[in-house]
Amino acid sequence: MMLFLWILSGFILSCRTDFAPPTLNISLDEAPETRWAPLLKVFDINYLKTAAAEVIDTTIPKWVHNAVAPVVVALEKYIPQPYAGEIRGMASHFGGSLSDIILLNFAYEISAFCTSIVAQDTNGHVYHGRNLDYPHAILRNLTINVIFLKNGEVAYRGTSFAGYVGLWTGQSPNKFTISGDQRGKEHWWEWWKNVVSAFLLKRSPVSWLVRETLEGAENFQDAVMQLSKIPIITGVYYIVAGVRAGEGVVITRDRKGPADIWPLDPLNGGWYRVETNFDHWLPPPARDHRRDAANKALNATGQEHINMATFYKVLSRYPVCNRITVYTTVMSAATPEKYNTLVRPQGCYKME
Repeated sequence: MMLFLWILSGFILSCRTDFAPPTLNISLDEAPETRWAPLLKVFDINYLKTAAAEVIDTTIPKWVHNAVAPVVVALEKYIPQPYAGEIRGMASHFGGSLSDIILLNFAYEISAFCTSIVAQDTNGHVYHGRNLDYPHAILRNLTINVIFLKNGEVAYRGTSFAGYVGLWTGQSPNKFTISGDQRGKEHWWEWWKNVVSAFLLKRSPVSWLVRETLEGAENFQDAVMQLSKIPIITGVYYIVAGVRAGEGVVITRDRKGPADIWPLDPLNGGWYRVETNFDHWLPPPARDHRRDAANKALNATGQEHINMATFYKVLSRYPVCNRITVYTTVMSAATPEKYNTLVRPQGCYKME
C-alpha cells in the first residue's frame, strides 16, 4: 500500500499547469478544401506560418527543402482524397505554399518518440493512454482536439496539430481507440524515401491510416485487421483498445504487414501492454528507461486501482513523461465522453 501511495504522489508536474488544447469541430460533410476553415477562428495566420516553417526547418535540411519543393508540387496529384483537398485548402487558408503544407504533413511522420499503454482493470474495463513526444516545443501551442462530424453526429475524434491532416491519437466512440508510435529512429533521408513511397507506390502515411480506420472500421477486430494489413510508408506501432475485456493489442508493423501482434492476456497476468519506440521482445537502448519506468508504475498501481485518473498519473512518471512530451491523452472507447488530452507546457523533468 505504501508503494502504491508513493507511486501516485511521486509523479512529475511541470512548473506550469497542464492545460486542455482548443477543440475544433470539423464537418466531413463539407468539401475537403473548406472543412478546416475553423482553424482560422483559433489561430493567428502569421503564427501558423512561423510555426510551420520552424517545424520544417528543424526536420529537413534547408538545402533539401529548397531542392525538393518543386518535386513535391509535381507529386501533389498523386495524393488521395480527401487529403489532397484538405492540404490544398490549408494552403489557401494560410496563404502558404502548397509544397510547404505537404512537407509539413510529412515532417510529422518522423521523430514521434512516444509511449502508449493499454490496460484492463479487474472488472474488464479497458483503458488506453499515450504520451506524444516531439522535439519541437512549438507544437504545444499548436495542439488541438478535433471532433469529426458526419451528418451532425460525432464520427470520431482525435488529437492533432494545426495544419496536419493525420492523426496519431484517436477514438471511434463505443468501438475502439488507436495510438501510433514511431518504430525505431528515422532520418530525413529515410523521410524522403517515405514521401516517394506514399505518392508513387500508393502506400498510406501511418497517421492517415489511423484516421481512415477510425472512420471506416466497424469494431475492434476490424480495426486491428485494417491496421495490420494495409501497406504503409514506414514501420510503426499501432496500439488499439476496444470496449470488451481482452480487447487490447500492440501491432508491430513493417511497411507491408505485421511483424508481431501482442495482445492483452489478463488471465495469465498480462493485464497491460507498454509500447515505446522499440520492439517489445528486445531490450530498449540503455539510455531509454521509459518502458521500465512505465512497467514499475503500473505494477505499483495494481490492476485493481487502474482508472482514468491513475492512468494519467502513470503517464506522468518521469521519464515516461519527459522534457519533449507535448501532450498526454487518456481514453476508453466504452466511455467516449471521458476522452481527455492535456498539453504538457514544459514537459516533465526528474525530481532531484
